[in-house]
Amino acid sequence: MTRDSGGIAVKAGSGRMRDGVEERPLRQYLATMADAFRGSPLRRTLVLLAAGIFAVILATAYGQIVLNGWNRPFYDALQQRNMQAFLAQLLVFFEIAGALLVLNVVQQWLNQMLHLRLREALTRDMIDEWLRPGRAFCVARRGQIGINPDQRLHEDAHRLCDLSVDLGVGLLQAGVLLASFVGVLWALSSGFVFHLWGAAFQIPGYMVWAAVVYSGTASWLSWMVGRPLIALNGDRYAREADLRYSLVRVNEQIEAISVASGEADEARRLQRDLGAVILATRRIVSATIRLGWVTSGYGWVTIVAPIIIAAPVYFGGDMTFGGLMMAVGAFNQFHASLRWFVDNIGSIADWRATLRRVAAFRLALLEADTADGADDRIAFTRSPEPAIVIDGLEMDVPDGKIRLSEPHVTVRPGDRLLVTGTLGAGKTLLTHTLAGLWLWGRGSIQLPRDAGLAVVVRDPYMPLGTLRAALCYPRDVDACRNEDILKALERAGLERLSSLLDRNARWEHELGNDERRMLSVVQLMLHRPDWIVIDDIGDLAADGNGERIAAIFREELAGSAIIAMGAEEMKGDFFAHTIRLVPARDHA
Repeated sequence: MTRDSGGIAVKAGSGRMRDGVEERPLRQYLATMADAFRGSPLRRTLVLLAAGIFAVILATAYGQIVLNGWNRPFYDALQQRNMQAFLAQLLVFFEIAGALLVLNVVQQWLNQMLHLRLREALTRDMIDEWLRPGRAFCVARRGQIGINPDQRLHEDAHRLCDLSVDLGVGLLQAGVLLASFVGVLWALSSGFVFHLWGAAFQIPGYMVWAAVVYSGTASWLSWMVGRPLIALNGDRYAREADLRYSLVRVNEQIEAISVASGEADEARRLQRDLGAVILATRRIVSATIRLGWVTSGYGWVTIVAPIIIAAPVYFGGDMTFGGLMMAVGAFNQFHASLRWFVDNIGSIADWRATLRRVAAFRLALLEADTADGADDRIAFTRSPEPAIVIDGLEMDVPDGKIRLSEPHVTVRPGDRLLVTGTLGAGKTLLTHTLAGLWLWGRGSIQLPRDAGLAVVVRDPYMPLGTLRAALCYPRDVDACRNEDILKALERAGLERLSSLLDRNARWEHELGNDERRMLSVVQLMLHRPDWIVIDDIGDLAADGNGERIAAIFREELAGSAIIAMGAEEMKGDFFAHTIRLVPARDHA
């Protein structure tokens, strides 16, 4: 068991590590995506759409067999200069083509609907798994796999769905055509007679074997040349995600960057990330050009290949021109099915790269609660007793372990506990631990059953929407009475915000951090939680707010138990009990 730079335990296996997790076999990636499909509420819709596409493909294959059979009488009529037969076959052609046109449009609609529904199903599943309590927090601290989840949830999931539908439908269509035309091509080949040095002989299924050898050679060579694209595409997506994250980060922090005159430094960082994207893309371009020599070369040869293969029989006089064109058409259909792999090697490499990124992220989410072993985790239990009980708590950090100066701590309703420690002692980590987010360490935390726990962090979250909705979050806005909101704002010294309650804004940009932290106190007064954990009570009480905060805790929140992180000088008369955070090796 090893730990990454964030202190999270990561299993050490014999496999290669990529994105902060061990590389998995392809079957494991496919299995987790199959689980997502089976658990999706859209599964029935997806199955019906896929069944519709299959039925249309079967009907289209039958139509193409009929169209291939039409070649013989049409080209024979041309060879014989028979105008009446020529016009009759033109009428037959328009009937067949009209039916195939309808089938093509129906298949296109079904394909687009399958694209849409599959993306909806996958993205819903990924969002649900990502935002299960505590998971996003844990995975974000597991190294590269937790960076830029938006890229995996949006771009990668979208790309995976598009490629899966296109490749899946293409493979199904190729398989149906292959099964449909192998019999036709075999039957055509049965009449081929070869004349060599005065002798005549036949090769059963000659055109079939020729197509298999021709397409098999092209597929093998394409795979050998195009296989590097799998890793190259994965690297490009990672570099694109890094650039996107950097751009968003600069945009979000532009005020602080401008104040510090850091534009030039940030520009260099962005240029460096852009350079990594360009380099990764250039590598893909080079690999794609190498693959193009193979696929395009075979594409040009395929124009004349079936004619060359059938030429000995045609020039031997055993085949009419119409028969030759029918054989060429059947060969092209059969060969097109066999060379599906050649035509799609680039897309297959892209699909495997996106599959690995999306499936690896989903596996990391599913394993977030279990991957690190029960012996290395803090035990969380629920009790009907109205108390928070902390026993033998030790929290793992990258450079060791930290613990409370008292091994057994009990916090009851109305208690006031101050947790102190030096700078960097782990007070924020203890906040995350009490919230159930930090799981790594030893000991146990017993929480009251069915009791509300509110956590006030240093950088409070303000959801998009009205200020009224933000104050009621995560409850519905109707759960907060207007008079209660106005009174709470007045108690917190934020009366000026009363006129802005129904305004929509990005409040993290509209309000300063000190105002947002005081709004957290407003939320506490509105929600009246039984248990409150506050990270950095000193910052919350700064700027002359100490007395105001103390009064609110004594009156509106008198029945709430409060565990606050702060400095020694915050003790005063408000906190009845104080404990310290110390290194686990320090028993003083």
